[in-house]
Amino acid sequence: MMMDNGVITNNYDGVYGDGYMEQEEEWEREGLLDPAWEKQQKKTFTAWCNSHLRKAGTGIENIEEDFRNGLKLMLLLEVISGETLPKPDRGKMRFHKIANVNKALDFIASKGVKLVSIGAEEIVDGNLKMTLGMIWTIILRFAIQDISVEEMTAKEGLLLWCQRKTAPYKNVNVQNFHLSFKDGLAFCALIHRHRPDLIDYSKLSKDNPLENLNTAFDVAEKYLDIPRMLDPDDLINTPKPDERAIMTYVSCYYHAFQGAQQAETAANRICKVLKVNQENERLMEEYERLASDLLEWIRRTMPWLNSRQTDNSLAGCQKKLEDYRTYRRKHKPPRVEQKAKLETNFNTLQTKLRLSNRPAYMPTEGKMVSDIAQAWKGLEIAEKAFEEWLLSEMMRLERLEYLAQKFKHKADIHEDWTRGKEEMLQSQDFRQCKLYDIKALKKKHEAFESDLAAHQDRVEQIAAIAQELNTLEYHEVGAVNARCQRICSQWDRLGALTQRRRLALDDAERVLEQIDLLHLEFAKRAAPFNNWLDGTREDLVDMFIVHTIEEISGLMDAHARFKATLGEADKEYQAIVNLVHQVESIVKQHQIPGGLENPYTTLTAHELNRKWSDVRQLVPQRDGTLAAELRKQQNNETLRRQFAEKANAVGPWIERQMDAVTAIGMGLQGSLEDQLRRLKEYEAGVYAYKPHIEELERIHQAVQEGMIFENRYSQYTMETLRVGWEQLLTSINRTINEVENQILTRDSKGITHEQLNEFRASFNHFDKNRTGRLAPEELKSCLVSLGYSIGKDRQGELDFQRILAVVDPNNTGYVSFDAFLDFMTRESTDTDTAEQVIDSFRILAGDKPYITAEELRRELPPDQAEYCVARMPPYRGVGAPPGALDYMAFSTALYGETDL
Repeated sequence: MMMDNGVITNNYDGVYGDGYMEQEEEWEREGLLDPAWEKQQKKTFTAWCNSHLRKAGTGIENIEEDFRNGLKLMLLLEVISGETLPKPDRGKMRFHKIANVNKALDFIASKGVKLVSIGAEEIVDGNLKMTLGMIWTIILRFAIQDISVEEMTAKEGLLLWCQRKTAPYKNVNVQNFHLSFKDGLAFCALIHRHRPDLIDYSKLSKDNPLENLNTAFDVAEKYLDIPRMLDPDDLINTPKPDERAIMTYVSCYYHAFQGAQQAETAANRICKVLKVNQENERLMEEYERLASDLLEWIRRTMPWLNSRQTDNSLAGCQKKLEDYRTYRRKHKPPRVEQKAKLETNFNTLQTKLRLSNRPAYMPTEGKMVSDIAQAWKGLEIAEKAFEEWLLSEMMRLERLEYLAQKFKHKADIHEDWTRGKEEMLQSQDFRQCKLYDIKALKKKHEAFESDLAAHQDRVEQIAAIAQELNTLEYHEVGAVNARCQRICSQWDRLGALTQRRRLALDDAERVLEQIDLLHLEFAKRAAPFNNWLDGTREDLVDMFIVHTIEEISGLMDAHARFKATLGEADKEYQAIVNLVHQVESIVKQHQIPGGLENPYTTLTAHELNRKWSDVRQLVPQRDGTLAAELRKQQNNETLRRQFAEKANAVGPWIERQMDAVTAIGMGLQGSLEDQLRRLKEYEAGVYAYKPHIEELERIHQAVQEGMIFENRYSQYTMETLRVGWEQLLTSINRTINEVENQILTRDSKGITHEQLNEFRASFNHFDKNRTGRLAPEELKSCLVSLGYSIGKDRQGELDFQRILAVVDPNNTGYVSFDAFLDFMTRESTDTDTAEQVIDSFRILAGDKPYITAEELRRELPPDQAEYCVARMPPYRGVGAPPGALDYMAFSTALYGETDL
């Protein structure tokens, strides 16, 4: 600051804004300076000066003339400041006047007021604009500057005070210091708010601005000792009244009601505390609701996952697997998000309770975070067991379907073979035959016995399959058992009938001797060859079930070995056919009647030829069936590789993200804001990566639909990747919540970035295993590194145990960074206390030990007033009026164990 020819100059912007004269000159250049403003300012500032000068028994009539000699200007400053200025010069010369004005300007400058381009000469010369600018700076410094509401500037604070006081009033909306006061209702509302006995606000109308203004100004002058500083006609007729004039007048209201400001400050503190409590209650209720909903969903889901009931069919089991896929894809993901939100809300709530000096929140029994985690773990175990059971059940049912089809196939072949055999064995045809025919029948029977023995293996296979179907609890096992019993009973009858017929033929053989050697040879060789043909045809159409390329390759190798034997079989076929040709040759040569009929077998060369042709046709068909199965297994192998390739990329990616999030959570990377930003980036990256998981789910579905139950190309399963994905999402949400809580703690407690870094660096230094927590001994070393003196004697141990009780109240054996940070910030910062809230209520109550509902509703916003009325217990002291409330008990309960 410097003096230049009596002009105070500096670059300070002042309380209200830029220098008065600079602002006036700027408005004048832009054509925005209304001449009416100067008139309004002159009247208002004159009245304001007189409101103070009258205390010294004097006043002014013309503001630009009466301050020219500096005497009344110095007197005005002494009255409003309560200080004594230097003795004025009593001469009447111009330099005496300039000296007095300079003494006044020096005093103004000593109070930090910035007078830009205002000099003593302009005041002495009666420059109205300069004089008004000087008075405005005095008003700012001594009437407005000290007004402060919620740490705002003087103008903003005064405006906010007006807004708060007039908020409940109809037709009042204070947004500025010009148009908002034109209709007079704002002035009336300010008076009614503090002195409702002076004005009946309900009778006022927005349509009568002149009446409203006169009412307010008259009441203020008569009852509040605030002189008229504004002209109602000027306010109404000026498009935009001068805000300096209105601010000056409104500031008089503020100071007139200054006694009520202490109550407002107390009300503000109470509102702040109640807002914290209401928000905490909301978070508690939301936690209880989310916890109840999630636990109820788990409770409803568990019986389904624990159920092991199916309709014992492969289709029913596949339907159950599809239901499970729908559950994992649609029903569970929202619950994963709900669980993460639940943990986030719980951590945020506990942080806010610590920051507001409230006791920790204890959820309803059975709804602790640990209870939810335990229930969730049980759900995941049930899911894994349910899916494993489903897959094993599908393998069992697939095996059952295969066995049932194989049973039917072999039973159909056997029953076709046995059809008519009982009637044949019971026949008495040999009774009318000659010796030759008897011998033929005997040989034919021997061939049948050979054929019967060959079919014994098939019957045993049928019985074995039926037994396995019983063991595996096939759903149509009753029909299988009935059919198997019929086959076995018939087989026993055939054996008995065969034995009786053989005995009968043996009796006849003694008298019949001739035998046709060629027919006999044909019968002997044709029967086993025919049986081989039947067995081969059965094998070539036999069903099979495989799961790997190796298994189908084994079947193809066996088929190749079979095809290698076809050459020898063809030789046998040709040899048997040659026997027939020989018979035909002999019969033709010797003209034997009926000689072509082979009495020893029903087999004919034509039938053998047909079956041999069938076998040769079935061989390439079998080649095609095996090739198709090979392609299927190759496709399954491709699915295995596709899944493995994708899983082997997704799995490590998830692990890397987990490591990165863990590193950020350890506070190793920049400021909290940097950590939060990086976590948000990771969160966006993770959600952007979700299509890879969905693609893997689609491949996994194809794998399951292909009945693929193992994959040697990857250590990852879909289940482990799902769990890893869910853990990654949960970890990111939890870490973001922790960082946000640390920012909340830092900002609300006022700790610096350097302090936070020091706390984090010390914590990480002793967190050797990077677990995010410290053991008691590690905590002790950490505290010592931060300057705590913890002795090694008994007293030192007691001091440390008291610290442990604060940072680890549940005796878990470790301390998290959040608890550590909360302890460190609590050591150096203050929070609101029950005593402070009690003092605030006492101010509102006028030092009474109780408060009334009417007082609460008058001093507090409606929602918080009703909150107090509903929860504040009745006052039980002597002499209290009906309805008196105990604010002390209420305030104490806010900071203790309570349901408030």
